[in-house]
Amino acid sequence: MNATGEYYRGKVAAVTGAASGIGLALAETMLSYGAEKVVLADFNDENLARETARLDKAYPGKALGLHCDVTKKGDVQKMIRKAAEIGGRIDILFNNAGAGLGGSFDKQTNEDWQKAFALNFYGALYGIRAVLPIMRKQGSGHIVDIISGIAFSPMAYQTMYSATKAALNGLTLALRYELWDENIRVTSATPGTTATAIWKAGGTEPPPNAQSPEQSAQTILAGVAKNERLVLGDQGDVSGARACFNPDFAAGQDDYLLNVARKRRSGQWVV
Repeated sequence: MNATGEYYRGKVAAVTGAASGIGLALAETMLSYGAEKVVLADFNDENLARETARLDKAYPGKALGLHCDVTKKGDVQKMIRKAAEIGGRIDILFNNAGAGLGGSFDKQTNEDWQKAFALNFYGALYGIRAVLPIMRKQGSGHIVDIISGIAFSPMAYQTMYSATKAALNGLTLALRYELWDENIRVTSATPGTTATAIWKAGGTEPPPNAQSPEQSAQTILAGVAKNERLVLGDQGDVSGARACFNPDFAAGQDDYLLNVARKRRSGQWVV
């Protein structure tokens, strides 16, 4: 087994948003690497029951499903507590649950923004606060927050998605150094352009070059195993991270992002 697989062997992990897409791929891949237990947390009980049963058949006694709506602090606290009881510890927490949140800024209310932050930001914050006492008691742990390349390339008609993921990235990277000396690792990770249900939820199809959730999960897990500060899910995210806030690329970024905005305004959803 390679170094990535060895990192997850014998570990206990919890993954939010784990009943589909990248969260499910993260859970299943960790199990294939020899994880001791993986807790799948999701609010979609039907998907959760189906996928947990499938994984339990393939990895008996190692996959467990727990209902969790990450917008509710009590749900997250309960899930983390139960996960620790089931596994005896929590070595890794993936705060993966989230949504793409597209739309025109003018049509979004303050209440819409509160819901967006509840899902894409506070859900992870609740998870971090709940798991920290457990990781401190056991003397180690790894927290991984799944952001998006949009944190580096904020796009028109995705203001809520851009803002919530940028905020989560800032929290994650700052917290990394607060917890470093406690032997608790913190990593921010983008999935890259990936074919998941998030595209259909936004009323469009994934682009032809989109990778599979399994490919995304493998990249993320490899970077996490190396304790990378920021795992970038594909070459597009690498380019975006390099260019977006680089003054030397400002004119090119203006041209690119303005072109995206104009096409989206005309009804053509491009990335």
